[in-house]
Amino acid sequence: MLALLAAASATALTVLPTDAEAATRMRCSHQLPPSHHIAKVVDRWAAEVKTLSDGNLDVQVFGSDSLIKANENILAVAKGDIECAFSLNFQWGKTLPLMNVTVGPYTMSSIEAWKKWPDSEAAAFLEERLLKKGVKNVAWMFQTNTSVFTSKGKPLLKPADFQGQKMRGLGPAFDRGLKAMGATPVAIPGSEVYQALATGVIDSAITDVAAAWSRKYYEVQDHMTVVPVLAAYLHGYVNPGWYNKLTDKDKAALKKAGDLAAGWAIDASQEAAASAPADLESKGVKVHIATPEENAAFKAAMAPAFAEGFADETGADGRKLLELVNKLQ
Repeated sequence: MLALLAAASATALTVLPTDAEAATRMRCSHQLPPSHHIAKVVDRWAAEVKTLSDGNLDVQVFGSDSLIKANENILAVAKGDIECAFSLNFQWGKTLPLMNVTVGPYTMSSIEAWKKWPDSEAAAFLEERLLKKGVKNVAWMFQTNTSVFTSKGKPLLKPADFQGQKMRGLGPAFDRGLKAMGATPVAIPGSEVYQALATGVIDSAITDVAAAWSRKYYEVQDHMTVVPVLAAYLHGYVNPGWYNKLTDKDKAALKKAGDLAAGWAIDASQEAAASAPADLESKGVKVHIATPEENAAFKAAMAPAFAEGFADETGADGRKLLELVNKLQ
């Protein structure tokens, strides 16, 4: 009898699913360190997805390249190796250069335009193109419209100062603007820039002003020029096959959480951008806010080169997307 009861109990344990087994696993990879303001938004988004799905979506966030390297996230999701990832727009590079429309020098620096972005025609246009590349977009997270040109020993205040600088690049089209000022762009993932600066692999960099703080650039660079030269965003995406198997409730949870996160990201980014310059100065960095005249000089040097590169890379789709972006201004 005891043997029969034991057998029956064992059978029941194998049949009844645990909570972990019942939930749908959703592994999400990204490159940002835990202290980055958008990394915190991603964590908040993950918690919201769990809540809205009543725990059915088991969102597991892996930051700091701890699961998959930043430059491998897109392929990993498209192949179904993982369910979800977050990438910066310029990481799409030549795979989908349309994603770089906002890094055009001084193209989309308006916060009001970013508030309209998630439900805009421009966002929908990109979501269609992303799906053709094998990923389903689920979240837009504005990261910055305030960047810094970082350097050591002397500031970068005018185009001529970039002459001979080995500098971290952001992608083919944007890098044309750096080359136009005499710099030599070097492709380096964000998580590796600090080490490259520390060891002299590169001389200078461009990054989000808040990232310069969270990634501790102040330890290896002593001058930073604050410029509204580009707008960058992180976006979340999932494997379409995995997404199509979700219940309507879980799909709705992802949509709602994505909409909320878009607003959280704008708030967090504005707060981080406001505090970062003073934080950097407290570490001994000489921070210079570019004047209107200096910004005009940077735009004159960089914008034509970017426009030429973006047109070459994107063709008719690029022209259409620029029209849609202009509607947001």
